[in-house]
Amino acid sequence: MEEQAAEVIIVGSGPSGLATAACLKVHSIPYVILEREDCFASLWKKYSYDRLHLHLAKQFCDLPHMPFPPSYPSFISKNLFVKYLDDYVSHFNIIPLYRRSVELANYDEASRKWIVKVMNYGSTSGKVEEYYSGKFLVVASGEASNPFTPDIDGLSTFTGKVIHSTQFKNGKSYSDQNVLVVGSGNSGMEIALDLANHGANTSIVVRSPLHVFTKEMVYLALVLLKYIAVGIVDSLMVMLSKLVYGDLSKYGIMRPREGPFFMKVAYGKYPVFDVGTVEKIKSGEIEVLPGIESIRGNEVLFVNGQSHSFDSIIFCTGFKRSTDMWLKGDDYLLGEDGIPKPSFPDHWKGKNGLYCVGLSRRGLYGINADARNIADDIKFSLL
Repeated sequence: MEEQAAEVIIVGSGPSGLATAACLKVHSIPYVILEREDCFASLWKKYSYDRLHLHLAKQFCDLPHMPFPPSYPSFISKNLFVKYLDDYVSHFNIIPLYRRSVELANYDEASRKWIVKVMNYGSTSGKVEEYYSGKFLVVASGEASNPFTPDIDGLSTFTGKVIHSTQFKNGKSYSDQNVLVVGSGNSGMEIALDLANHGANTSIVVRSPLHVFTKEMVYLALVLLKYIAVGIVDSLMVMLSKLVYGDLSKYGIMRPREGPFFMKVAYGKYPVFDVGTVEKIKSGEIEVLPGIESIRGNEVLFVNGQSHSFDSIIFCTGFKRSTDMWLKGDDYLLGEDGIPKPSFPDHWKGKNGLYCVGLSRRGLYGINADARNIADDIKFSLL
């Protein structure tokens, strides 16, 4: 078994992997970066909707060692962020190995190295098995690795169009259709807004209580969190939300008992950054519906006994991570859900040279810190 040696093996070339590669480059530490897609940042380049913007202001979203250009607006569009990533990769001369799907990663006690088995789907001779060995392994496959669609009774009988949010670009082709958006996170809320703006008869499933804020309110909260305890900031944000949005329960949106930033840290549940969806809900242009009971043909039955007919269903139900399927020999760093078991701020470092980046549920801001910590720790280990 021939192995290709590298000091550090990075799995994934999304923003997490790119940030780690750049930090290693700054320290002149050699690495190899393995990517299963045919491009870097594939979630942004291939699987995100057109109107997407970064939800946080740009000072919370840049990657290490290269701030956004001053000409960029405070809230950056998908296209501008992709351009920034293109420039980032060019600046640090990051060259991922594409179409490499990691099948197995195991720590070899004898050689004290990680052995990574990879299937190369980009070879001219067809599918080829490859092996890589390295003293350090960085899991940078991200929180959003595999699209998740829930198993709903009767979904296979639905006669209309069914897609995951990763397949949605814009609402142009949905005009005059009855469309159900399943999931009320930020993607679901924005996609529902885009559909309504393009003339679709739009409904959205809201199963759980959620916090709703404007982007400006979230910016204020992030500034305050530098100086004030989470509990106080949460109370202030809830009060502001009540002042701005009023009582949303009459529209089918309940507010959680726990504070927004406590929930983000404890459960990884983000508040909704409203960009106009709530106004459409209040006006009746977007209908809020409870959880789905079952589906029969194009009829969807909801838990409150209502039923509606739809032409299309768009699942904005998030992602699952597959790390547990290929990462072996780790009983410390990552759980079965692919999320770190150690609490922040110790979440990024495992044992035997294992690290993870971008899994702290702190978005791009967390990626920046993780990548710097990992590169500094590897540099120290090599002294």
